[in-house]
Amino acid sequence: MQEFLQQLVNGITWGSIYALIALGYTMVYGILRLINFAHGDVYMVGAFTAYFAARLFGAPGSVSLFAAVLVLLIAMATSSMLGIVIERGAYKPLRRSPRLTMLITAIGVSLLLENLALIVFGADPKFFPQIIAPRQLDIGGVLVSSHQIIVLSVSIVLMILLQVVVLKTKIGKAMRAVSFHREASSLMGISTDNVITFTFAVGSALAAAAGVLVALSNPKIDPLMGIMPGLKAFVAAVLGGIGNIPGAMLGGLIMGVSEVMVVGYISSTFRDAIAFALLIIILLVKPTGLMGTGMGEKV
Repeated sequence: MQEFLQQLVNGITWGSIYALIALGYTMVYGILRLINFAHGDVYMVGAFTAYFAARLFGAPGSVSLFAAVLVLLIAMATSSMLGIVIERGAYKPLRRSPRLTMLITAIGVSLLLENLALIVFGADPKFFPQIIAPRQLDIGGVLVSSHQIIVLSVSIVLMILLQVVVLKTKIGKAMRAVSFHREASSLMGISTDNVITFTFAVGSALAAAAGVLVALSNPKIDPLMGIMPGLKAFVAAVLGGIGNIPGAMLGGLIMGVSEVMVVGYISSTFRDAIAFALLIIILLVKPTGLMGTGMGEKV
């Protein structure tokens, strides 16, 4: 039983990471009906930004809690600005183009970011400094690291803040309106361009937070680190119901727990395969996802 609980804690920790990344996918899809395949690379940029920011604050070695929070905020702000640049430079000019054109552009932006990162950061992996010293805590016979507690705490706080923004603020109401019907929202005086830009900024900031949290727990970072987590987070978004924010959170948790359980009880060989197996199953059984609803196509 304790082994199962240990695996469950590990799975929930990873699932919260996937959930943070999946939120960016699902918000952008809800607004633009676009799968932003460059999102995983924004996650990578967040990790590298935090790496260089941490060195400015005295890493390698532990830093103060205030400095650690600043590292996280700098990474989120940088990736947020990158998300705005991507949206304004690559997607906005194609707003009225066919979806396939935007999808191909998203893949192109992803490849561009990866190759630029290889040029700027180098192909050799870097090791993220332990800005917060790891400690092991025994909670009822289950070993939980301080890093896992940080990952879960930060993820929960960010998800709650996102829900508050979406449900309780004026910009959140505008986001829901644009998601429901962009043209009608524009006629009602909502600046859809600003809403779309804000959505990209928030989604990119969440991806950066995920990148920092992963680097804290698994310190090896490289320019291609966003490919597989990005794909798995996309599967998580589809699993929960693409375009549905609570669904992305649920999908991320299911993805993380499933992956860890497969590694723990079957074989690590199937660690990546489980994501795509879940994708095939959900598309066959419930194409709209666990919490998604069908959308009628306008013709």
